[in-house]
Amino acid sequence: MNQKPISEEELFKELDYYQSMDCKYSDGKILGSMCTEPHSVAKKAFFKFFESNLGDPGLFKGTKLIEDKTLNLIGSILSIDNPAGHIVTGGTEANLMAMRAAKNMARSEKGISNGEIIVPKSAHFSFKKASDMLDLKLIEADLDENFCIDIDSVSDSINENTVAIVGIAGTTELGMIDNIPKLSDIALSEDIHLHVDAAFGGFIIPFLKDSSFNFPSFDFSNLGVRSMTIDPHKMALAPIPAGAILFRDDSYLDAMSVDSPYLTVKHQSTIVGTRVGATSPATYAVMRYMGIEGYQNLAKDAMDKTMFLAEGVRNLGYDLVVEPKLNIVAFNHPDFEAEKLANLLEEYGWRVSCSSCPKAIRIIVMNHLKKNHIVNFLKDLEKLI
Repeated sequence: MNQKPISEEELFKELDYYQSMDCKYSDGKILGSMCTEPHSVAKKAFFKFFESNLGDPGLFKGTKLIEDKTLNLIGSILSIDNPAGHIVTGGTEANLMAMRAAKNMARSEKGISNGEIIVPKSAHFSFKKASDMLDLKLIEADLDENFCIDIDSVSDSINENTVAIVGIAGTTELGMIDNIPKLSDIALSEDIHLHVDAAFGGFIIPFLKDSSFNFPSFDFSNLGVRSMTIDPHKMALAPIPAGAILFRDDSYLDAMSVDSPYLTVKHQSTIVGTRVGATSPATYAVMRYMGIEGYQNLAKDAMDKTMFLAEGVRNLGYDLVVEPKLNIVAFNHPDFEAEKLANLLEEYGWRVSCSSCPKAIRIIVMNHLKKNHIVNFLKDLEKLI
């Protein structure tokens, strides 16, 4: 560390240098990310509350009240009034909390000490972290021909140690939506915790219901669903880090609570202690500012661009893996593997990603991707066919 202070000008010149190495959403070249540039209203609200620490909510009562109101706003699009939960860092932390709650509840209510969780092979890698950190055996259910969880495989995997079943609403790789109603029926009949990971789909599926898209019910309207993950820092235009974990009632938070005697609250249920308070008002602000109509327009625009991209890719002779359900387009070159195509596209400046199940180029059509960016991308794809 430097012995003497340096000037602010010199310091920020150095920071500018490093920031110049970062990709920028505004360039329209980031095609493989589920995050996007946050709304200006969300940024303004974030910086207004950036000193708040929700790990000690008694000191920041207003920020805590906003967190509760934000959860209620989110609950209103997920078919639940007054959900229990928290605004957290993102889908990984939310999924960890859900699995921890399921494990603790199963241990206290059923005496299960060697818990297992059933997830689809399409599940986010955060469940592997949960398995490792929480000592839960991870059982991967098969996928059907549409890359959704195979219901029979789930039923066959259940045993006396099963503490949770996981369904996905908007898979990370392809944007597929599992059959949550059927999973709910299984969870109810077997008295097993059903968690829905809607980190990606949670802020787009509800806003496409009134359009031509026909989605199955994926939320708390299914009585077997006990918890849900949803990420405002994806399609809701909130700043990173902004995820949310919602539970049906406080009992799941109680199952995770530990004593925190030196704080203004005596029990804490979150994984982290000190918690950024600013993401709650940032999420609240952008949701209030956008309203249902704003998110409906955002969702429709995303799907219009998605269909434009999918049709363009198909017309060039590339192979679509599936017809897009949400704003993700996955495809392959007819002659060589996805990794090679990704490397070639990077030479043109495009930052794509590859899915693993199945192997394919994966494009997420986020808000920062404009139609002219897609046109330019298709021109470069044409050069490689």
